[in-house]
Amino acid sequence: MAAELPDKLYFKIGEVSRISGVKPFVLRYWETEFHALAPERRGSKQRLYRKEDVELILLIKKMLYQDRFTIAGAKRRLGGRPVEPGRAKGEDAGAEERVEGLREDLQKKNEEIKVFQNLLKQISKDIQELKKVLQTRTKSSGGSGRGAVW
Repeated sequence: MAAELPDKLYFKIGEVSRISGVKPFVLRYWETEFHALAPERRGSKQRLYRKEDVELILLIKKMLYQDRFTIAGAKRRLGGRPVEPGRAKGEDAGAEERVEGLREDLQKKNEEIKVFQNLLKQISKDIQELKKVLQTRTKSSGGSGRGAVW
């Protein structure tokens, strides 16, 4: 990574943006998320990134954009705790348990839906039978529809 960088002590944010392909506003945001990324500020108040900062930015970019880490996952990796790229979406420690609980809830709801579907089918059959009975009774009472059904 360092071989790609110009031989300079400090880089301004625009230079870092061009080198890394990351927009300046994203770099400023990353500074708030990744505490290891802390460019110096001199009298001009401009951010001055060291080579190590630029290398860190390139690593963060790779982790976020290529390896598909979330910011939390990239933070953990940079903190020395390994995180598999495939876990990028489930960074939260209790996420797996919550997902499993949601799966169980969903399975119960699906079972309840099946019960209701069967009840509706039975009700539909009962209604069809009642229609037949009513039609038969109406015909037997002369078809006027005014006779007692029961």
